[in-house]
Amino acid sequence: MSSSTVGVVVIGRNEGERLRKCLESFAVHAVPIVYVDSGSSDGSVDLAADMGAVVVELDMSIPFTAARARNAGYKRLKQHLQKLEYVQFVDGDCRVDEGWIPSALTFLEANPDAAVVCGRRREMHPEESVYNRLCDIEWNTPVGEARSFGGDCLVRVSAFEAADGYREDVIAGEEPELAVRLRKADWRIWRVDADMTFHDANILRFSQWWRRTLRGGYAYALGTYLHGAPPVRHWRADTISIAFWGIVLPLGILAAGAVYAPLWAGFLVYPAQVARISVRTGSWGYGFFTVLGKFPQAQGAAGFWLDLALGKRRGIIEY
Repeated sequence: MSSSTVGVVVIGRNEGERLRKCLESFAVHAVPIVYVDSGSSDGSVDLAADMGAVVVELDMSIPFTAARARNAGYKRLKQHLQKLEYVQFVDGDCRVDEGWIPSALTFLEANPDAAVVCGRRREMHPEESVYNRLCDIEWNTPVGEARSFGGDCLVRVSAFEAADGYREDVIAGEEPELAVRLRKADWRIWRVDADMTFHDANILRFSQWWRRTLRGGYAYALGTYLHGAPPVRHWRADTISIAFWGIVLPLGILAAGAVYAPLWAGFLVYPAQVARISVRTGSWGYGFFTVLGKFPQAQGAAGFWLDLALGKRRGIIEY
């Protein structure tokens, strides 16, 4: 194990059969794996140990974040691998394409200024719900040099250590936050045209979608607070858009309509925006939920600013 230059960090909680499939997907590569568990009650710890992973059980008396879990997994991996050069991070609800790690390693070895490489994350069951289909569309980001990456990625150890890893107090959007710091240090981030992971969102209820989208709004506001100032302007435009469509505009129309009833027609701007996005993307479902999503995003963003004002540290937002 100590001679390997590549290792894997898997994080999860109560993933059940999804964790088994995740760990099995690495069998063809014979790479060392550290599994970080955050308080599972479904036997995930024993499952991972039986499948040969080194298990780290987080102290759940300390507020949990995915960033903290990934850092803990990396530290344990570093203890076991003396020659560690690359780390594949992956969430426990994903399985890895068998061709991904070799192709990603080839890319990083050929591009020494690249800190991170990621590929296409696909949703396993987009046919099961409109929410799963939305996730699959969300994962399909452009190929080429990127500004950020997600939870699944292959990372160069030297870049990761120079950036001091993930920021553990960031409860959502921790990967883009790390990406900002890597790019500041002149590292580059790439997305290549290759299947990377297959994700099992299992979002079947509107309430799950709302909660997940709320978390996104919280992440946008937090990211803007940390890095929104010039010249980075991280997520600043996104946060302004959320505030405008989810708070300022509807409240303005409500106030105007209270004075002069015909101004309630101002709400027609929302279906017009749905149509505009739908025509551009070719998906009416995507257009509808993109516009509707401004409201849970606004709720999440407002929650962040309220937490900041009260000096409150919120736990992870799960769906």
